[in-house]
Amino acid sequence: MHYLDFERPIAELEGKILELKKLAEEDANLDIGGEVSRLNARAAIMVKDTYARLSPWQKVLVARHQERPHFLDYARLIFDDYTPLAGDRAFGEDEAIIAGLARFRGRAVAFLGQERGNDTQSRLKHNFGSAMPEGYRKAARLFAMASQFGLPVLSFVDTAGAFPGVAAEERGQAEAIARSIEAGLSVTTPFIATVIGEGGSGGAIAIAAADRVYMLEHAVYSVISPEGCASILWREAPKAPEAAAALKITAQDLIALKLIDAIVPEPVGGAHRAPREAIDAASDMIARGLSELEGKNGAELIKQRRAKYLAMGRGL
Repeated sequence: MHYLDFERPIAELEGKILELKKLAEEDANLDIGGEVSRLNARAAIMVKDTYARLSPWQKVLVARHQERPHFLDYARLIFDDYTPLAGDRAFGEDEAIIAGLARFRGRAVAFLGQERGNDTQSRLKHNFGSAMPEGYRKAARLFAMASQFGLPVLSFVDTAGAFPGVAAEERGQAEAIARSIEAGLSVTTPFIATVIGEGGSGGAIAIAAADRVYMLEHAVYSVISPEGCASILWREAPKAPEAAAALKITAQDLIALKLIDAIVPEPVGGAHRAPREAIDAASDMIARGLSELEGKNGAELIKQRRAKYLAMGRGL
């Protein structure tokens, strides 16, 4: 397992446990079961205490953890009859956003999710989850298809932000993001978005202007990255931890500000320690959300969705 800097004491303790187990395998006469049990109990308490008091910056690091489950991990476990749809019908395919049709617990749905990749090759293939304009135009196409065929939409947010390169700007990045947001707000079927890792700027909200927005417990969602904010305000990227605290980017901050609808609890120690458990919890939350939205007609959904976003920030 890859340990984060703040997990160093945990890493040292779990390293000792592994060493003891290795010694026991080499010498069957060693009786260290009691010591291993004691250290395991101590490590479990340490993990629980550490994750119960994470700072906003530490949550950013957890949200970016390289072993955290990504969209394709969710898709493999929660979808059946998975059929991806490619292209924006204007320029080309963008593999940072994966979209298509599937069955979720027996119900036909349209889905889209930002995939970051889990090794060098897949990260390059998916551009680290940072979409080009064609990715957002593909999302808008999927929203229109969902409305046409009466399919609920499930989106999974995990991106540092839209790709900021010259080529993206030349192809209309800002306009593509705006069109995707507009299309999401206009969907005539239930729309649920789940922030599973990092939700960065317009690149995230482009697929998250939903009826219900959920966040995993240690996910983050913000208008700009802490590093970007620190570079603008202080001209010093190392001030990112201070920026993270000021930006109010954690799920706990955002539920208090009424910007999201619910927090999906993660396993003790984060989703990267028990991916299946985290994915199951998100799946259960999504199923409850669909049940709550079931039976509402398109006009009602659009009216409530727009009212939801117009109300944000009022009275604070």
